[in-house]
Amino acid sequence: MQPEIGSCNDGLTICPVCGKRFARVGRQRFCGGGCRQEAWRRRHPTQLPVVPPRSPRPSTIYECPACQTRYLGDQYCPDCRSFCRRVGPGGLCPACEEPVAIADLLPNTTHTEVIARNS
Repeated sequence: MQPEIGSCNDGLTICPVCGKRFARVGRQRFCGGGCRQEAWRRRHPTQLPVVPPRSPRPSTIYECPACQTRYLGDQYCPDCRSFCRRVGPGGLCPACEEPVAIADLLPNTTHTEVIARNS
């Protein structure tokens, strides 16, 4: 029988999470409940929320190409009298009431990358 990974010859086992040596009881693999929970969280990472491939117009952020003003659900800039480009799904910021796209809140991603990741 081969020794398990993390076992030592002196009867102590090395915890695969923190590297601490401990006396094994039964089938115990981790030194404590905290390390066991950390190992479970590493095996089961939280998923990002699913973003629909095409959001309805009232919840879409548009940006004017001329003045960079953002609008929630409005495709036309009344100041520049031009049509806006679609930024992606989003809503109003609860703190400042400005339109914010979901892609702006995620680190280093664009709307198309968010859709591709969740497909």
